[in-house]
Amino acid sequence: MGASLELDDIQAGALYERPSPYVGVYLLLCIRDRADGRELVRRLHRIVDPASTIGTADETSLTVAFTYHGLEALGVPQTSLDSFAPEFRQGMAARAEILGDTGASGPDQWEEPLGSTDVHVAIAVLSSDEARLHTVAEKARAAHAELPGIELIWRQDCYQLATGRTSFGFKDGIGQPAVEGSGRASTNPRERPLKAGEIILGYPDETGELPPMPAPEVLGRNGTYVVFRKLHTRVAAYRSYLRARSASRAEEDVLGAKIVGRWQSGAPLALAPDHDDPELGSDPHRNNDFAFGDDPRGFKCPVGAHARRANPRDALDQEGSVDVRLHRMIRRGTSYGPMLPEGVTEDDGIDRGIIFVFAGAHLRRQFEFVKTQWLNDGIFIGAPRESDPLVGPHDDSSSFTIPQRPIRRRLQDLPPFVVTRGGEYCFAPSLSALRWLAELDT
Repeated sequence: MGASLELDDIQAGALYERPSPYVGVYLLLCIRDRADGRELVRRLHRIVDPASTIGTADETSLTVAFTYHGLEALGVPQTSLDSFAPEFRQGMAARAEILGDTGASGPDQWEEPLGSTDVHVAIAVLSSDEARLHTVAEKARAAHAELPGIELIWRQDCYQLATGRTSFGFKDGIGQPAVEGSGRASTNPRERPLKAGEIILGYPDETGELPPMPAPEVLGRNGTYVVFRKLHTRVAAYRSYLRARSASRAEEDVLGAKIVGRWQSGAPLALAPDHDDPELGSDPHRNNDFAFGDDPRGFKCPVGAHARRANPRDALDQEGSVDVRLHRMIRRGTSYGPMLPEGVTEDDGIDRGIIFVFAGAHLRRQFEFVKTQWLNDGIFIGAPRESDPLVGPHDDSSSFTIPQRPIRRRLQDLPPFVVTRGGEYCFAPSLSALRWLAELDT
């Protein structure tokens, strides 16, 4: 029998998908005064909805998460702080080199105050309706208003277009895993729901064990780790690269699809290898119903394509040593900044990109494993010198191989198309834990 999730105690935004399309805002707060910090948490607790309230596509959600330094600022006892995952305690900036965030993506280049010890509280408000967004965002503002010990230090407005497409032009948000006990079925009938403990702490995971959980139990249970990253997308450089290596617009589309693993409509190459199929791409019952095991050499979808790296599905089954399910996580991508007009290949100097949020119970073997072993490295696909062609760290010798007959094609000198602007590891506690934090008396 599967796990029975305590949905009344889990933050809705930490578990369920967002409406589409939507508008949203991310806020980062700094706690300057402990008493005001606890009052902030008390106020936020009243406006965070539990997962049990989510039932329609037009919901508005508010999610609250804390960094290690935020929990420290609230006065969480050191014994409890020490019980959190080492990666969370260190923070993303300290692990930047491991993650491949170097050079232009290094912490010394990050947008202030991202990655600093001043980032304590992260709030995300998302809604399918702009008026409702403003209503809930105003509640979030009121929660920290008139608290002199709380400072709003960063804000990022975001959105998802009705097409679901990101700044690179590709439909995103496909392929999310279902979570056992959540009440949501998988969009991939070939993939059974993940054990609840892969995403939410306090439940058995895919190994059959309980993941390590922060102490006391009221603080850790029904919470989840959240990875927050702001990624600047170099759309003009991406378009220019494809145009310089294509004889026609149609060939540009093919090269883009080979790099991503899907056509812009969302249709996967595994099901539509030769041409785009917008009807397939827009059908949630079909656009995630595929595997890679029947395409071991990547003639349909290159083994190094972004989507195949991020989720190899059954492609590694023959290896016997990699259980892909241990590296699955909830992934949310949110656009920020205006879209670069269609056909423009000159950089307009405007900041645009994606706010990526990942949720899971295991920072190291989920986000960090996928980032370092599958996106940044090519050993697992037999191409050690090749990183992810879309989001990987590239240098002057970066390349991407496209299998085809009679002769494979190799794209050379890939520039970086994505630059990290900053990020942080956070913890989204349960509603019970929010109440516990608000009532601390240390």
